[in-house]
Amino acid sequence: MVVGKTFKGLTDAEFDMITKRLQELKIRESKWTVHVKPEIVVEVAHNEIQKSPRYKSGFALRFARVAKFRDDKAPEEADTIQRLRKLYEKQFENKGRMLKEVP
Repeated sequence: MVVGKTFKGLTDAEFDMITKRLQELKIRESKWTVHVKPEIVVEVAHNEIQKSPRYKSGFALRFARVAKFRDDKAPEEADTIQRLRKLYEKQFENKGRMLKEVP
């Protein structure tokens, strides 16, 4: 399920490598989307999770960037939309609270 798109955080060499690899994994292509076999796991850093009408998931990652490729993870180990919902709600627990001063 789509929650955004990014290529930020990649070097030129990484961008070329992942573009080539995704083309090899392509199953089909529609007007705005390339569907690929789920073989690559990527860790994506972000500033926050927002609700979004743009994506079917209902969420978008704000300031998303590729942190690293996770060769140690299988696609089945990737976060689910249910986990993303929990992370979305959890981010409000401390948001807007004043931090206590550190001595």
